[in-house]
Amino acid sequence: MTDGDEFFEPATFAEVETRHKRSLFTGRVFRADSEEEARERVREVSRRYADATHHCWAYRVGFPQTTEYYSDAGEPSGTAGRPILGAIHRAGVVNTVVVVTRYYGGTKLGVRGLIEAYGECASLALAAAGRRGRVRSREASLECPYEHARLILKQLADLGLPEGAVEAEWGSAVTLSASVPLSLADDAASLFENYKERGFITRWGWKK
Repeated sequence: MTDGDEFFEPATFAEVETRHKRSLFTGRVFRADSEEEARERVREVSRRYADATHHCWAYRVGFPQTTEYYSDAGEPSGTAGRPILGAIHRAGVVNTVVVVTRYYGGTKLGVRGLIEAYGECASLALAAAGRRGRVRSREASLECPYEHARLILKQLADLGLPEGAVEAEWGSAVTLSASVPLSLADDAASLFENYKERGFITRWGWKK
């Protein structure tokens, strides 16, 4: 497995509050698999807290091709959405949308103050959410006789499949389900074909 197979996304939903000169900022972190899902999270927050002064947001979705976008939502240009997006970048996560809601407290913060307030709130919310690693992979299914199962399991481990990537069902034959990192997919396919020709595997294929 190579570093290019692994990416990180929020481990859980998180909500954090901060205050700057009587303005209340609430940062919320959601996981989202698509732009539409990210925008729906923004709409949900905006509907639920319709009395807020601003709902500023940013998202990054997809891997390795990542799409990102942000909105200042009425704040001065570059003072809200961009700092939120910067916090997402620094956290090193994708499939992430952060919405920072502001209730104006009566005192203007100025450009620098807004940048700091939105960036800080987003960073704290992302830290509270934590992150979890994911691996880009393809799912393979194969069947083999009992006498060859342990050999195949060892070969898959030697190939570099991470621990826990293979599940076995022991019935009349052994059925293996393997989550193969994309960088190892060609090598795994060659191994499976070789073992099928030798009779060690009765059938195999990639799951759709």
